[in-house]
Amino acid sequence: MTEQHDPRDDFNFFVGRWRIENQRLRQRLQNSSDWEFFEADQEMRLLPGKIGNYDDFVAPNWRPGFVGMSLRLFNPQTQLWSIYWLDNATAGLNSEGSLLPPVVGRFHDGVGVFECDDEFEGKKVRVRYKWFDTKTDNPKWEQSMSTDHGQTWEVNWRMKMFRVA
Repeated sequence: MTEQHDPRDDFNFFVGRWRIENQRLRQRLQNSSDWEFFEADQEMRLLPGKIGNYDDFVAPNWRPGFVGMSLRLFNPQTQLWSIYWLDNATAGLNSEGSLLPPVVGRFHDGVGVFECDDEFEGKKVRVRYKWFDTKTDNPKWEQSMSTDHGQTWEVNWRMKMFRVA
């Protein structure tokens, strides 16, 4: 008898405290190769009832006072994750006070791909979050944007995680 995979557990690898090495493009969608490097601290916690999870993101040497967080919610009907990015600059809200669109997707063979249509500096873009190396001690995440409906992608943020004891 094989054990059934429960997709509500897909982010369990990320529970706990992490030190994160960040590599982020200073200018997005401008054919730039000017990267900034900084460290951040993060802690991920599960929500009750396998609803999802959330984490905080603090990088005091990058942007003093900046705090971000991800809210990940699992939809049992669609079997998809919705990931919302929130921060203390906008609270993750649009001008009407509604949450900005989440990236939506799932994991397959340990790789998570989550996408949505969004806007960046007045341009319509497709946004992708990708999780990989999730079965290792150093999972990785990256964010990409596409201006051609996903034909080509520009990676603009990479993170490598290191568990904190």
